[in-house]
Amino acid sequence: MKKISRRKFVHDFGLGVGSTAVIASLPSFMTLPENSKNSYDGKKLNIVLCGLGRYAGYLAEGLEVSKYCRLAGIVTGTPSKALDWGKKYNIPEKNIYNYQNFDEIIHNKDIDLVYVVLPNAMHKEFAIRAAKAGKHVIVEKPMAITASDCQEMMDACKKAGVQLAVGYRLHYEPYNLEMKRLGQEKVFGQVRLIETSLGYNTGDTIDWHSKKALSGGGPLINLGIYCVQASRYILGEEPISVTAQFGPVTNKIKFAEVEESITWQLNFPSGAVCNSASSYNCGVDRLFASAEDGFFELSPAISYGPFKGRTSNGDLNFPEINQQQTQLDEIGKLILENKKLPSHITGEEGLKDVTILQAIYEAARTGKKVSLV
Repeated sequence: MKKISRRKFVHDFGLGVGSTAVIASLPSFMTLPENSKNSYDGKKLNIVLCGLGRYAGYLAEGLEVSKYCRLAGIVTGTPSKALDWGKKYNIPEKNIYNYQNFDEIIHNKDIDLVYVVLPNAMHKEFAIRAAKAGKHVIVEKPMAITASDCQEMMDACKKAGVQLAVGYRLHYEPYNLEMKRLGQEKVFGQVRLIETSLGYNTGDTIDWHSKKALSGGGPLINLGIYCVQASRYILGEEPISVTAQFGPVTNKIKFAEVEESITWQLNFPSGAVCNSASSYNCGVDRLFASAEDGFFELSPAISYGPFKGRTSNGDLNFPEINQQQTQLDEIGKLILENKKLPSHITGEEGLKDVTILQAIYEAARTGKKVSLV
């Protein structure tokens, strides 16, 4: 993932993309000062990363430059990772847990929030355990593998009086925020058609993503959730029905348990249609919306960037951001101020997405249109 310093951000923003339209649509959090790690003297939110896979590394990088959060602890089942991360990030031994002794975190007053970055099927267990320990929770998307699991997580957090968020980083990303604005404000009129796809070639690698018991599914639940999100936040509507089709299987060993690729079509109350695809056998990363009086699109659109966008009126130019830092700072600031998190990143939002994902799978299995109302 390409990173950008705050000095370069300010320079690019001031000299390269300083148009009135861009300035008006940039979110307020993008005005944080350079070297924010050292410029804020107040309390920081102490975060534990639960699960130390690839994405946890990106989160750790974001936490290193965060204004409102710090990496205070880790949870891992691999002793060598515990040792390496402890040394690299100067984590005290008392803040290093494994999956067996995790519940002891209830006694650790130096921990405020647990960020669950485990395989999808483990999200529910550790979110609930964290909530019972009195810690706020962020879970990576998808929130869980079933809607009922999502509801259990929400109930546990509510009972414990802690906040629950889902790691929807694109809700803080400038290009995707612009897609949302253009669609919901009907800048080019009513959006009629959305096409959004995300996929990459995973080769012959077999890991937890290929194991249904851990992943809950294949590229749909891992990548397609971003496409579902994009259609919903561009239109500001909830889909009313879906049809779907599984793609062919070219690697029967790797994809014995989960789909290799899938396409689906969401129908919305306004009459808009969203055609989408997600795949583990090819690379694609695009978002296109056609409205009554024009179009807007991103490609790349959903990954870690850098993004590229244009509309029927010309190119879009926004500065790159550290997506993980920005997301964490926005969440951390609100929790430190004892404020509620915005609805678009809470458990309720996660539940909506998982409900739609389950309906897409049902439609693909049965070959029938599935109602979502």
